[in-house]
Amino acid sequence: MDTRTEAANAGEKRRVERRRVRRRLLVRVGSVLSTYVFSSLTRRIVVLNLAALLALASGILYLNQFRAGLIDARVQSLLIQGQIIAGAIAASATVDTDAITIDPEKLLELQAGESLSPNDEQSRALDFPINPERVAPVLRRLISPTKTRARIYDPDGTLILDSRHLYARGQILRFDLPSTKEDTTGWLESIWQKIKLWLRRGDLPLYEEAGGGSGRSYPEVVAALGGSPASIVRVSEKGELIVSVAVPVQRFRAVLGALLLSTQGGDIDDIVAAERWAILRVFLVAAIVTTVLAVLVAGTIAGPVRRLAAAAERVRRGVDSRQEIPEFAGRQDEIGNLARTLRDMTNALYNRMDAIERFAADVSHELKNPLTSLRSAVETLPLARNEDSRGRLLHVILHDVRRLDRLISDISDASRLDAELARSNSEPLDIAELLEGIVHVAQQVRRQGQPQVVLDLVKPRETHAFKVRGNGSRMGQVFNNLLDNARSFSPPDGHVTVTARREGREIIITVDDEGPGIRPDVAERIFERFYTDRPEGEEFGNNSGLGLSISRQIVEAHRGTITASNRVETDREGNERILGARFTVCLPAHRIS
Repeated sequence: MDTRTEAANAGEKRRVERRRVRRRLLVRVGSVLSTYVFSSLTRRIVVLNLAALLALASGILYLNQFRAGLIDARVQSLLIQGQIIAGAIAASATVDTDAITIDPEKLLELQAGESLSPNDEQSRALDFPINPERVAPVLRRLISPTKTRARIYDPDGTLILDSRHLYARGQILRFDLPSTKEDTTGWLESIWQKIKLWLRRGDLPLYEEAGGGSGRSYPEVVAALGGSPASIVRVSEKGELIVSVAVPVQRFRAVLGALLLSTQGGDIDDIVAAERWAILRVFLVAAIVTTVLAVLVAGTIAGPVRRLAAAAERVRRGVDSRQEIPEFAGRQDEIGNLARTLRDMTNALYNRMDAIERFAADVSHELKNPLTSLRSAVETLPLARNEDSRGRLLHVILHDVRRLDRLISDISDASRLDAELARSNSEPLDIAELLEGIVHVAQQVRRQGQPQVVLDLVKPRETHAFKVRGNGSRMGQVFNNLLDNARSFSPPDGHVTVTARREGREIIITVDDEGPGIRPDVAERIFERFYTDRPEGEEFGNNSGLGLSISRQIVEAHRGTITASNRVETDREGNERILGARFTVCLPAHRIS
């Protein structure tokens, strides 16, 4: 008993496990289908492709031109067929009298040896009535293969023969009696017939069977009895097209009657329906191929875009680690371009975050030094024993306060610089005019003991040679910083030379001083934030060390470069002597259209 219970429990556990596995598999398949196959982008691509195919198929399925051409071809074929049958019927017609009446006056007019011709006008006036017994076999043989209905009317419009009632010898005469049951036509088919009848009643007359066997109710029969063929296209009560062609039966220009040929109901509609079903089959194949291709195309688009979106989400949520954007190196299309752009943007974002962290650390370090000095001076001030000590401590306090004020102002300016450059609109800027104004102001405010500023513009022949696109106030700040830095290193009787020239598509501005130059090991460090390397004897703390850093930031925002080097002179013995420092700014020239 225990063994059977354990086996039953084990079997139940296996069934539960199999159901759980199937459920997980179905969930996984549904997730894959909803994520990759039936995603929003995939659905849009599939729907747009199918909509284009559906519009094409709808236009083709209407088949107006095809139906019109088919009707014209059917009319022509019935007309030729009717002329052939009418000729055969006319040839089988018999003369209605046993004697030929000849006008005696015509005989008197004859000369010796002359006689009346059988083709004379007298023979045209003879009556050749259509004999149904002789015409019926001919009509049956000619009509049977064509699946058309033929009716023959005499000159009075009375029905003589109808192909529906022609039977061969020995054939059983059968009449289709009305059904005792109700009409079993489905409601969908009835609605479709009414729709077809409503659509075609607008331009086609309704076909009605002539009562009493009189053909005068058919306009084409009336025209044929007058000697000219005619055709009319009608629509039946079921909405089916019926083409009727009437041709005269003539012999010796005498109209013996009229032959009316008409197609069966639905003959042309069956051909159009067959063409429509063929087009529908082609449409189904094209729809399947289009859907498969759309899914494949969507997979090549939606999959990478989904990976990029997931990576961007990880970047947004990532705090501790640096997330990487997928790189589709092998793709040279828009997806690959988007991936590379997002990767570059993410790297720029991380670099900006790193720069902000370094900036915060540098600000904290730079503010801590004057605060520490200020705190020490304030704590020592009450312990000062004489006025000289208190005066020195007050001087230190005042110096540190000024240093803090300068640091805070420069830090505020540096922190607003990125946002201001991003928001400001660049406009054409003439560097020559800007430098002339800056040098003129520098000469006006020059104090005794400061070096002289000289401007050297190497103007080319082209007008607007010194035009760039940028922010005038920020570019002026760059050159003011360079001038202040050059004057602080130059001797009182020295010169600071500002030179501007145009080389190709670049405008090069140099600021030369006559100071001690730049040590090679700090040529790049001088552009770092809060780095100062002042000459000996100058009081510490008068410079925040942000001027050159801000200048590089502004120049690079204008897609330019700024570098520092030394001006050297070589004597006859080959020894080099430093003449001073040189700062070089290269800016792209603005193209004037």
